[in-house]
Amino acid sequence: MQKSRAKENLGLKETRSIGKKTGAVRRRSAALPPIAGGLLLAVLFFAARLGAYAQTSPPTVTLRVDASEAPRRILHARLAVPAAPGPLTLLYPKWIPGEHGPTGPITNVVGLKMTAAGKTLTWNRDPVDMYAFNCEVPPGAKEVEVALDFLAVPSGPFSSGASTTENLADINWNTVLLYPQGWAARELNYQASLHLPAGWQFGTALPVARQEGDNIQFSPVSLETLVDSPVIAGAHFKKIPINPGNVLHEIDVVADSAVAINFPPEEVDKYKRLVAEANALFGAHHYRGYRFLLTLSDYVASFGLEHHESSDDRTGERAMLEAASRRNVAGLLAHEFVHSWNGKYRRPAGLATPDFQQPMKGGLLWVYEGLTQFLGELLPARSGLWTAQDYRESLAVIAAYLDKRPGRTWRPLADTAVAAQLLYEAPSQWSALRRGVDFYDESVLIWLEADTIIRQQSQGKHSLDDFCRRFHGGQSGPPAVIPYAFEDVVAAMNEVAPYDWRAFFNARLNSTAPGAPLGGVEGSGWKLIYNETPNEWIQAREQSSKSSDFRFSLGLQLGENGSIVDIIPGLPAAQAGVAPGMKLVAVNGRRWSPAVLRDAVKASSKSGSAPLELLVEDQEFYKTYRLDYHGGDKQPHLERDTGRPDLLEQILKPRT
Repeated sequence: MQKSRAKENLGLKETRSIGKKTGAVRRRSAALPPIAGGLLLAVLFFAARLGAYAQTSPPTVTLRVDASEAPRRILHARLAVPAAPGPLTLLYPKWIPGEHGPTGPITNVVGLKMTAAGKTLTWNRDPVDMYAFNCEVPPGAKEVEVALDFLAVPSGPFSSGASTTENLADINWNTVLLYPQGWAARELNYQASLHLPAGWQFGTALPVARQEGDNIQFSPVSLETLVDSPVIAGAHFKKIPINPGNVLHEIDVVADSAVAINFPPEEVDKYKRLVAEANALFGAHHYRGYRFLLTLSDYVASFGLEHHESSDDRTGERAMLEAASRRNVAGLLAHEFVHSWNGKYRRPAGLATPDFQQPMKGGLLWVYEGLTQFLGELLPARSGLWTAQDYRESLAVIAAYLDKRPGRTWRPLADTAVAAQLLYEAPSQWSALRRGVDFYDESVLIWLEADTIIRQQSQGKHSLDDFCRRFHGGQSGPPAVIPYAFEDVVAAMNEVAPYDWRAFFNARLNSTAPGAPLGGVEGSGWKLIYNETPNEWIQAREQSSKSSDFRFSLGLQLGENGSIVDIIPGLPAAQAGVAPGMKLVAVNGRRWSPAVLRDAVKASSKSGSAPLELLVEDQEFYKTYRLDYHGGDKQPHLERDTGRPDLLEQILKPRT
């Protein structure tokens, strides 16, 4: 996920899209190679449940979804669930793969009715599990018919966010269905159909059996595959082939306007190289075809969510029309594409749950999301979607903001992964002190350092690429899930380059040292510096979000209207008493604007002992804060360390 990306390195949360075993299982798997260990985990994980169902055949549920009123933010669903007389519990999906939390938008389910054998059934919600509905199937009935409506209005993160407009819809099947308790998601079969508004076109990885006008009948698939296969549809739709070989790869794009779906031809060529570079990195793929499902709208939630054979990618309407925003789209799509290998195929055992009600354990999200974040920024650079300078500027921002993250001194990175379900929706205010889903960006630094160590230990013969091929490669084929534990990661790393990887990862995951782990930046031949030259990533983010980033000088992050989003404890704004939730009104007696504050900060290095005065509104009160700051503007960059070899250049080098 960027579900997959949650990018806090610019101060305002950007959710993505946008991607865990007991000690006994770890001990059993430690002696096995990664693939064998994963297979054993999979067998152990599902054996108990499968044994319980050996005497009966899993049912096939019929699901009909009417999206003709999607522009009104409502979807209609009808299900036919095979059932025998007696008690029946139907479940609404709660833990959605890739969202790493109990995010199923059940509060938006309305109009729920159940009937069987022509009789209306009384249902009762379970008093403990709010996602479970109990009913009694009458004698003689062979199925329960369920009617429900889903209100497609924002109610939470990711697929619970805004998903429809007048011209388009992004449909996730988990929002419009129930399933019978007692079956694993991969055992249940669903026969789904979809009715679209007149004239709309659609894209999905779900196999289509037939289409008649605005009615689409999909081939029967498991519930697991259905939930893993969202649909985008709309009045302005385009398929963009990016096949570098015989396997289908395409970008399916839907937008709120016809002009928004026009990709520059040179960008299409770069996405072809992205596919080629990803397959060269991993050496195999685990999909029959892959579709980037790209939704371009200013009125849907912006994020990315990974799937085996597609990705649900959402961003602003004009994102492909401007160079700076195209760079962000490239990072989003690359991140979710990598998840097909890392997160969907190889998956932490704590996230490989048999259904959508079992709580997920996120302790290995620093691999699931963190390694994906690293590779999701590396591949755009290798494919030409980013320049090497783009990569370095992004890396500089990550290194700088994490290096000034006081929350590191009390909350280790490991806890941000375990507490992911809490932190995704944590407020932006005081995020520097609280920490957020730092396992995304901080893991970039950790995996970069791991890459430099492998190259040094092997005298340049091996790299992290070899780990990715060994751990995520295998044989090409249809979607599969191979769970793993921490020991499997350590074992695979040692097979590439012998080293104390257990101690390496544990030290960085459990550290409460104040500074960020910059060993990879320094080991790759670069160093973090600050000067007044604008950082291109920060500049682009400020323009797109109308924010102002002064974290590295004043320790201050501002929203569009001067609202103080966050402060960095220990830096001048915090020392003067400024706090998140206040609103900046004036700078040195002049009405605030980003330019006025920037000019004042730049002039501070020449202002002698005069403080910087900020007039701030706090609820109904006004107060002037005097900041003792004279350091000028500070923007993070990477500077070449000529005393070390440039390993970063080698890391970014294309493989095709």
